[in-house]
Order: sequence, then structure tokens, then C-alpha cells
Amino acid sequence: MKKTAFIWDESYFWHNAGGGALFEPVGGYIQENGSVESPESKRRIKNLLEKSRLMEQLVQIKPMFATHGQLRYFHTQRHIDNVKKLSETGGGDCGDSAIVGRGSYEIAKLSAGGAITAVKTVVESDSIKTAYALTRPPGHHAEADQGMGFCIFNNIVIATKYAQRELGVGKIAIIDWDAHHGNGTEDAFYEDDSVLFISIHQDNLEPIGRGKMRDIGKGKGEGYTVNIPLYAGSGDAVYKYAFEQIITPAIANFAPELILISAGQDASIFDPLARMMLSVSGYKYMASVIKKLADKYADGRLVCLHEGGYCPTYVPFCTHAIIEELCSMSTNVGDPFIYAMAGTSYNELMPHQKQRVDEIKEHLGL
Repeated sequence: MKKTAFIWDESYFWHNAGGGALFEPVGGYIQENGSVESPESKRRIKNLLEKSRLMEQLVQIKPMFATHGQLRYFHTQRHIDNVKKLSETGGGDCGDSAIVGRGSYEIAKLSAGGAITAVKTVVESDSIKTAYALTRPPGHHAEADQGMGFCIFNNIVIATKYAQRELGVGKIAIIDWDAHHGNGTEDAFYEDDSVLFISIHQDNLEPIGRGKMRDIGKGKGEGYTVNIPLYAGSGDAVYKYAFEQIITPAIANFAPELILISAGQDASIFDPLARMMLSVSGYKYMASVIKKLADKYADGRLVCLHEGGYCPTYVPFCTHAIIEELCSMSTNVGDPFIYAMAGTSYNELMPHQKQRVDEIKEHLGL
């Protein structure tokens, strides 16, 4: 039976993403309440895996540090030097809402290295074909020359380029189901036909103006970027329809050798930074579909890299369900909160939501 790797390090929980409240610094009428990008939701994922004993079925692997050369696969020297300087001199913002705390440079290198470790493991191992990397700080917003939206280095871009340059992998598919658009990842591969980038996200949330359905790539990369901007309020049934109509056929047409997921659990029904309505069951469904596609086209090679997710009580259950699918195991861990949403439309496909998915599918020619 194939095993699933779990990559994490205590250092991930020690990255200081700043204080403030939600995503703003303290001042004026904003009272200190702590950044939503805290280690709590991530640490609780590990705790739940241990409590359910699912951790005993996973192969725990410590991450390597990304080298300077690997950071340079995407990032400019100016950005790397800036992060290092801020890390050594007390911290600060390395771009747009991407706080570097004291020592965060090394932790960010370890986060990018965790993504590399996960990819290296599933590509080189005969017995491990799936992996979940509990990386922090996250990465998908980070641009070549600056950090953005809590992201310092772009973990998934660096891992993708590592797989191609150092492991000889050819075609790679990236599915980004974070509620916010993966702008940094899109930029990295916008003119590249060897990487299929699919982002399913809340329309015009963050960054504003990015991730429109018209953005499909450029030059030889035209058609290899797929943006699925969904209306706020989209839940399980909408995501399922989008997976059936767009994501599954797009991946089948591309036939990747490796699949990576930017696993942001902030499209959940309880998240404070988005207005989507995915449940634990919704995340379990998405993971199961991608795993089947990986089995069919990529020799089972599938890596999830943790991104957003800002409800510390719900994110662990969403992530636990994803990991259950990766390792094809079930536990008695369910969804202890979804009963409170029984009267909502989280599992309905409304006409305007269906129309949006159909419009995107037609625009893409699928």
C-alpha cells in the first residue's frame, strides 16, 4: 500500500506574521487582536492528526532548507536580500502585507524547502506517492520582487521549478483552491506551456482585479492558465459543478506528470477573510477528485502545500479530511460544526452560480 508523507517543522509555528487585528496594524480605532495568519490553525492540524491517530499512518518527514539558488528560481536578489535584512534587524513588511519577523528569513527558506521536500519525496520514492506539507509562511501571493498577503517566498513556484530543473519532471498541473487568487503563481507560469495553472477562487477578492476568466495565459502559455472566479456564497455544490465541468476535463486534456495543490482552506464556510461556503465534505470531495486524476495521469504523484485558512477551529477538520483522502483512510473524525448551517444554501447550486461556471467553461472552450 502506498504511503502518504506529512512534512512539518516546529519552526513553522514560530514565524511572527505581526500583530494588529485581522490583516491591519494597530492604530486609530483598531485594537490589538493578533494577525489572522497565526500559527494556531496550523498547529491544531497537527494536533488533530495526532488525536485521531491518523498521524500514525503518515510518514513524517522533516523539511530541508531551500538553497539560495532555489529561491532564485523565481525571486529577485533584491527581494531575497530585503527579507534577510528585515529578518536580522527586527522585522517589517517585505511588500504588501507580508510581515517578516525576527528570524523569518530562515523559516521562510524552510517553508519553501518543505515544498521541495514534498515534491522530491513523491517523485523519487516508490512507496510514497502523496504528501501534505504544512508549510508556513504561505506562498501563492508572493511575487518575484516582493512578498504579498502573508506570503514571503512562493513555495509552490519554487517547488515546481525544482521538479522540472532538478528532477526532470515535464508537465506539472497546479490547482489553487485558496479563496484568494494565486497571483504570484500565475505570474510565474503565464507564458509557460509546461505548467497548467488552475485557480478557483472568490471573484475579485484578493488581489482585486486579478484572476478574471479572461486571463488565460500569453504567448506559448495561452490556454494554460485557467481562472474560475466564483460568486461569493459559492459552496459545495458549486465547487463540485466547477470540478466536473472545468477542472477535471482541463487536467485530463493536459495529462500532467505531477499534480500540486495550493491547499488554502479559507474558502470554508466559517472563514473570516472570505465569503465562500465550503464544508469539510466539500474539501474531501475536491481532494478525492484530484487524487483520482493523479492516479490516472501522474502515476499517483500528488502534493498539497498549505496556504491560507484563518478559522483555527474549522481549518483542522477541513485539512484532516483532505489528508484522509490522500492516504485513502477513514477515521471517525467528522464535521462538528456544519449542523449550524443546515438552513443555508452551502450545498445548493443556484441558477446564477451555474451560469457563472457555464460562462467560464464556454470561454475556455471546454
